[in-house]
Amino acid sequence: MTRVGVITFPGTLDDIDAARAVRLAGAEAVNLWHADADLKGVDAVVVPGGFSYGDYLRCGAIARFAPVMGEVVAAAGRGMPVLGICNGFQVLCEAGLLPGALTRNAGLHFICRDVWLEVASNSSAWTSRYEKGADLLVPLKSGEGRYVAGRDVLDELEGEGRVVFRYRENLNGSMRDIAGISSANGRVVGLMPHPEHATEALTGPSDDGLGLFYSALDAVLAA
Repeated sequence: MTRVGVITFPGTLDDIDAARAVRLAGAEAVNLWHADADLKGVDAVVVPGGFSYGDYLRCGAIARFAPVMGEVVAAAGRGMPVLGICNGFQVLCEAGLLPGALTRNAGLHFICRDVWLEVASNSSAWTSRYEKGADLLVPLKSGEGRYVAGRDVLDELEGEGRVVFRYRENLNGSMRDIAGISSANGRVVGLMPHPEHATEALTGPSDDGLGLFYSALDAVLAA
């Protein structure tokens, strides 16, 4: 069975939901602790949302130095699929696995609502189960979710097909409506909205988010 690690930092909120999404996709969820430099032999990693280390300094700035993240960076370099959700996206940017940064929302308000996303690319390890251009309904809940990067980085992301999700309605002011991006090899993905909260219609606005976790299992089995 494919084993997917889910990291818990002090202040993480969504690790339980991420682990549940992993199980719903048919994989084994493995708990990973921030202070342990040990990925326990997992095949993929999810860095979930929340407020790691209280979001002191900058969101994700302290978590980036956690012992477990050294192992994540090394594993990503070997091609392991890694997903960062919300605060996890911020951590991946701080760790240098993804370019750009997440800053305060336009208007400086915390946003908590369901949003429509466009699947801008289905060539990443976490989006292969979707049709390009498909619409997904997933929750967004963040105060520092505005994606920013230099024009050269934005052009590179667009030119290489590394923008994986776009907001249909841009609520937080993210540059070029970007909701999620991938690494150059497509194995690392970060997004601000929460697919782990959209895995069953009974408990979320849809089950549209489950495709990310199915995609990762496909990527592991195909490696």
